[in-house]
Amino acid sequence: MSETKTDTLQYRFDGPEDAPVLILGPSLGTTWHMWDRQVPELSQQWRVFRFDLPGHGGAPARPAGSVAELTQRLLATLDGLGVQRFGYAGCAFGGAVGMELALRHPERLASLALIAASPRFGTADEFRQRGVIVRTNGLDPIARSSPERWFTGGYAAAQPAITEWAVQMVRTTDPGCYIAACEALAAFDVRGELGRVGVPTLVLVGSDDQVTGPAEARTLVAGIPDARLAVVPGASHLVPVEQPAAVTDLLVRHFTTAWQTPHDTASTGQIPVPAPVAPAQPALAPPPQAAPIAEIAPAAVPRQGHGRPDPYDAGLKVRREVLGDAHVDQALAQADAFSGDFQEFLTRYAWGEIWDRPGLDRRSRSCVTLTALVAGGHTDQLAPHLRAALRNGLTPGEIKEVLLQAAVYCGVPAANSAFRVAQQVIREETTPQE
Repeated sequence: MSETKTDTLQYRFDGPEDAPVLILGPSLGTTWHMWDRQVPELSQQWRVFRFDLPGHGGAPARPAGSVAELTQRLLATLDGLGVQRFGYAGCAFGGAVGMELALRHPERLASLALIAASPRFGTADEFRQRGVIVRTNGLDPIARSSPERWFTGGYAAAQPAITEWAVQMVRTTDPGCYIAACEALAAFDVRGELGRVGVPTLVLVGSDDQVTGPAEARTLVAGIPDARLAVVPGASHLVPVEQPAAVTDLLVRHFTTAWQTPHDTASTGQIPVPAPVAPAQPALAPPPQAAPIAEIAPAAVPRQGHGRPDPYDAGLKVRREVLGDAHVDQALAQADAFSGDFQEFLTRYAWGEIWDRPGLDRRSRSCVTLTALVAGGHTDQLAPHLRAALRNGLTPGEIKEVLLQAAVYCGVPAANSAFRVAQQVIREETTPQE
């Protein structure tokens, strides 16, 4: 554990001293302990560095007035430790620090993961109003409402000890530092700069996050050139705590495969991280595991040809993003000389021409597709597109509303069949595995 100076942060290291450094950044109101469940596995391959925000977790109460100032303190801490290049994963406020690093200090960053993050967190008025509440009433009202912002209702009810831990974590934060962090988020807005993020980026979000949910995640993915999306079903804002196994798996896969090395590796000592070898499970009480994860793969390079590019490659990318690799691989593997042309037709025109058009976002296209399948009585195609709808950011509640609307215009018998399929799919996708 560190002894902090004025311009540095409270921190701790875990993992081999000679391993590449992976930084885990916390959310507002939390401490580095929000990452406890990720550390045992991550520290097998990386030197894991965690830090506390000022006034959080017993850290010195020296407020940082902006995300940029907090980022400079982090870099000063790393400079003092001789850490020049690193991977970074940040949750919410920690994600804002990650974007600041990518935009202002790209030479330091090897790979990036943004969790429950947004290029702009709500509105400035919302955060300034939160500061007014803290100034007037202290942190207790914020602390008592934290579980409903951070966790799904089912998780909070089933995990009273973790819920109480969350409340106490906020209560013990320094009020002045919390207010300063709110002001920093009020001023944070990088929506116009996302195109300059030049490192491989994983955007990870809980499907039920009501704070910075799938819509904000899609904004990040749309703006960052080399970004992919992972939606974790059955999780809310503090997804590393609520679905630790799912988040750990995603981080391992991302940082193992998307670690950029500089041209001059000798100056930093960083090398590509080797593929993991089935690490032993940490000796922790087994947390609830996530349902299958909706993940969007990196972009494919369009084919070059005369005139506009052949839409096949773009269509295959979109098809995999929406339906998942397993479904697409199975469909393509089953194609033969008779059906192969049809699979190519689907990929090129349905996915490359229509699904890839910019006029509707994927949530809207999922709503249209589900309605059309109900109207046509195509229940055999509903299951993969229901999973796709969850992957595209629709919540189970929103899917229910789509099917209720379809019942009015497509008929009750068709909707009845659709509800039976949807009930099963949603149960499978959102129920933690034993």
